[in-house]
Amino acid sequence: MTLSWNELIWQLIIAFVLGGTLAYLFWKQRKEAKQALAAQKKTEKQEAAATTPTKQLQLQAYERLILLVDRIALPNLINRLNEPGLTARDMQAVLVHNIKGEFEYNVTQQMYVSQDAWDAVRNLKDQNMLIVNQITSFLPAEATAQDLNRSILEMLMQNPKASLHNVVADALSYEARKLMA
Repeated sequence: MTLSWNELIWQLIIAFVLGGTLAYLFWKQRKEAKQALAAQKKTEKQEAAATTPTKQLQLQAYERLILLVDRIALPNLINRLNEPGLTARDMQAVLVHNIKGEFEYNVTQQMYVSQDAWDAVRNLKDQNMLIVNQITSFLPAEATAQDLNRSILEMLMQNPKASLHNVVADALSYEARKLMA
């Protein structure tokens, strides 16, 4: 089933609105966290300065999730997985399979990070797969992997807000820094 350009545009608009909403929620959470952090600093100074094993596990989880976010960022995936001889449909399968595989490899990290952080990572995974699948659906059957890759990169260049990987990485970094304070 192929969609018209208008349907693609509406689906992309929906994806961008969802992405913008997620970015706003992270901004709001970050602002509230700064206020809470200022109030907690007095209490934290009284606690032992030694890093607990739990904190170490949490910091490692944030580190792994930041790496995951970088690995599933669409421009990075395309650079890493580019295979010119493939069809667009084959490249779509490679990209989606890699996104799912990277995510599943790190799924256990959710037990060490906040629910908001995990939701952001999961939403990024879902958004990237949606973008790949939607753009592929608009390409002709004879399109090549190069056509798909170019279309994805052009869409991201035209709409920088379409890719949330920087926002999600910043949010994860912020939460990790809170643990180290």
